[in-house]
Amino acid sequence: MAPRAFRLAAAAASTLFALAALTACAPDAPAGGGLTFTPTPSTSASGSATPTPTPSPTARAEIPDDCREILTADVLAQLEGVPLNDPAFGASGAQPDGSLVCVWRDPAADTTGLVTKISYMSRGPALDMLNKLVTDEGYTCYTPDGGTRCEKTWPNETYPVTDGRTLFWRDDILIDTQYSNLAPPGYTAAVVASIFG
Repeated sequence: MAPRAFRLAAAAASTLFALAALTACAPDAPAGGGLTFTPTPSTSASGSATPTPTPSPTARAEIPDDCREILTADVLAQLEGVPLNDPAFGASGAQPDGSLVCVWRDPAADTTGLVTKISYMSRGPALDMLNKLVTDEGYTCYTPDGGTRCEKTWPNETYPVTDGRTLFWRDDILIDTQYSNLAPPGYTAAVVASIFG
């Protein structure tokens, strides 16, 4: 018993030690299939890439109440001539619940337009929603500007144009933009910079 049992016990202990060592080196895997991220490195003032730290609690960002003020001059120039918040599209502008709805669309146009809703949404519901978009609808997500951005484009069912949706969540604020044949470069980045600085 002694020599054979001792060898078996030693072999078992060696196997457990090796498994423990491998497990310690393995990266954490998301439980239940989480968001698929393409990480982007953040840069410090010196320009070197650094990992993004876990954000510390900061003062709560506020949702603006003006659809033009959240955009840069360059983005506004790309939207020149497109009506903003025409009554034909219902409630828009600052809303009673503190959200902001911006509708850039000509009521005479069949498809060209862009609608952004900025609202408060806590982390749990926001991540549940973004995970569902990834899992069920094939959205791509990544983590720029201290938040989570998810997006997808697809061909319009009626016209030969591109439709899409871009969402950005950070610090309990969700920026949700849906568009058809109107996607000014830098639009979401301008909104993010206006709200979060």
